[in-house]
Amino acid sequence: MSVEIKDILAICDHTLLLQTSTWEEIKGICDDAMKYHTASVCIPPCYVKQAKEYMQGKIPVCTVIGFPNGNHTTACKVFETKDAVANGADEIDMVINVGMLKAKEYDYVLNEIKEIKEACQGRVLKVIIETCLLTDEEKIKMCEIVTQSGADYIKTSTGFSTAGATFADVELFAKHVGEGVKIKAAGGIASIADAEKFMELGADRLGTSRIVKIVKAEESDPGSY
Repeated sequence: MSVEIKDILAICDHTLLLQTSTWEEIKGICDDAMKYHTASVCIPPCYVKQAKEYMQGKIPVCTVIGFPNGNHTTACKVFETKDAVANGADEIDMVINVGMLKAKEYDYVLNEIKEIKEACQGRVLKVIIETCLLTDEEKIKMCEIVTQSGADYIKTSTGFSTAGATFADVELFAKHVGEGVKIKAAGGIASIADAEKFMELGADRLGTSRIVKIVKAEESDPGSY
């Protein structure tokens, strides 16, 4: 599979979620996103309003809910979502309650996603299931739950746990998600070749900052990738 760089960039959520992230760094991510026409910027909730005003609608603003551990109460996650929407978020990436999934509290997990989807008021919702902490059986169950929930995407990882996206997980998602559910691979996407492989396996969106960095490096040093 050979994909043009612009087509890879067009499905990247250009991401910066580090605890130390400053507004100046977030602004840099926004500048990159506008220059390279990424799918969105994915940033901490506290910067959503500023980023939305700064980019003036040129690039969608995505933020994270229940991040990174997912074991906030549902009410807390719903409030976070409503606040993010009020601040201008266009897309929401939420973390499931992994402990509830492992306890087979499937109704809890499903109902929480549904409540957050409702709070999104029509915005795109991506459901982070943190694949590195799950068995294949649990991953397949989450494909079913996300399909039932009405969420838009199933997403592999936060990037803050023991591992990120794998080719095997995206391949598994593609086999088990229902019609209309898209796939986001995130965490550890380190190269153009990785990005192309994830796309080939069925990823509709990539959560990464490295693709833009690679493109910038190529611009300053042609032949670097």
